[in-house]
Amino acid sequence: MDSTVKKLASGAGILLSRAVQFTEEKLGHAEKTELDAHFENLMARADTTRHWTEKIMRQTEVLLQPNPGTRMEDFVYEKLEKKVPARQCNVELLGQFMTDAGNEFGPSTPYGKTLIKCGETQKLLGSAEKEFVQASMMSFLTPLRNYVEGDYKAIAKERRLLESKRLDLDACKTRLRKARASEAKASAEPDFQDIRPRNFVLSASISGAEQDLRVAQLEFDRQAEVTRLLLEGLSSTHANHLRSLHEYVDAQVTYYAQCYQYTVDLQKQIGSTPTPLPARPLHPNAPPSSTIPLAPTPVTADGANLGLAGRRSARVLYDYDAGDSSELSLLADEVITVYSIPGLDSDWLMGERGNQRGKVPVTYLDLVKS
Repeated sequence: MDSTVKKLASGAGILLSRAVQFTEEKLGHAEKTELDAHFENLMARADTTRHWTEKIMRQTEVLLQPNPGTRMEDFVYEKLEKKVPARQCNVELLGQFMTDAGNEFGPSTPYGKTLIKCGETQKLLGSAEKEFVQASMMSFLTPLRNYVEGDYKAIAKERRLLESKRLDLDACKTRLRKARASEAKASAEPDFQDIRPRNFVLSASISGAEQDLRVAQLEFDRQAEVTRLLLEGLSSTHANHLRSLHEYVDAQVTYYAQCYQYTVDLQKQIGSTPTPLPARPLHPNAPPSSTIPLAPTPVTADGANLGLAGRRSARVLYDYDAGDSSELSLLADEVITVYSIPGLDSDWLMGERGNQRGKVPVTYLDLVKS
């Protein structure tokens, strides 16, 4: 019982001493031990890393799951260490609705048949989305969350402990300084009486303060070294996050490539006009192209003996990658020869570049008037 009371009293005394030291520092009545510039830079770097890592992590979570209610539900399951129930994503739900509607309207009707095909593709897109979300969670979000909720919390704990050791150290310095000031003042007083007992007490007080200071300095230095080692591990943290970022980009590439392939296949199945994406994105400020319609010119079955009246030069507006062997790849600003042939969709023309020939989309061309 007595030992417990002594521990409580000792702990209360330490907290009181730290509070007094902290207050006097704020009022400018006490000196404060400053950390070196390198240490301060390491702590600032840790705070900056935590700040931006947390922002990137939260926004990635919003991107992967826009529904805040679902995010909260997943968070609760995670804290309870329970498996998150399987649920359909929005794309899969759309696919299910399309499939049900197609069956209701009749799979043999054009609209119903197309709805069913679109629904099947939406389900494939939903599966690809789920795979992308899972890969992003594992390879990108988990390392970020481990830093914010694990590594940084350990750093913050050691920094708080270091601050406590610093307050203890500065409180010991203050006590020693006051004890020496009292001794100097007592030595300067007139010797009207025997002051040796008081000098003995003051000397004992100084000796005790010096011992406390040595212990406090040792504990502060030890804690500073522990904190420094944790802070210097930020370089490894950044390297790990860089690797995770690469994996996230790889997952994005796979996901969008799958989505593109699924939609292109769907486009071919339902007989829509193919519109392959360009190799590089079009300039966002590029104006819509204005084209000059060409009337079809009679040709022979093998495409020979083409009349010159239907052939024109055209300047390519944007880069274009051929979707298959029947199309011609284009480079922006090059000039090619184009003409129409019977049976070719109005959105396409035949293009020639030297001995190369293939279909080209009209919207990618600026036709020169003849």
